[in-house]
Amino acid sequence: QVQLVESGGGLVQAGGSLRLSCAASGRTFSNYAMAWFRQAPGKEREFVVATAWSGGGTYYADSVKGRFTISRDNAKNTVYLQMNTLKPEDTAVYYCAAGSSGVVSGMAYHYDYWGQGTQVTVSS
Repeated sequence: QVQLVESGGGLVQAGGSLRLSCAASGRTFSNYAMAWFRQAPGKEREFVVATAWSGGGTYYADSVKGRFTISRDNAKNTVYLQMNTLKPEDTAVYYCAAGSSGVVSGMAYHYDYWGQGTQVTVSS
């Protein structure tokens, strides 16, 4: 059974940094697409970044381009989201997602598995 467990969220001041982790288990993820989405209170879930576990194309939402970086550690089966120059509007619950189709997409329906989310709060 696939499990995605996020960690690393917290409270940070504007301009600060956080690194989120997503530990994946239960499958071989080499052909999967991995993504981060986020959901702010009262808003719909929003795409942040997606990549192929194998290292193919990576796509960022315009709102985070140049500030966020996705990476992975194959040995640890973990995907990371490094978030720099954080803004109050980045405040949200951040979700890790895995898609067995391997389609690197910003659309949530391409992802079969989701983590429980981790809260990121950026104070002004």
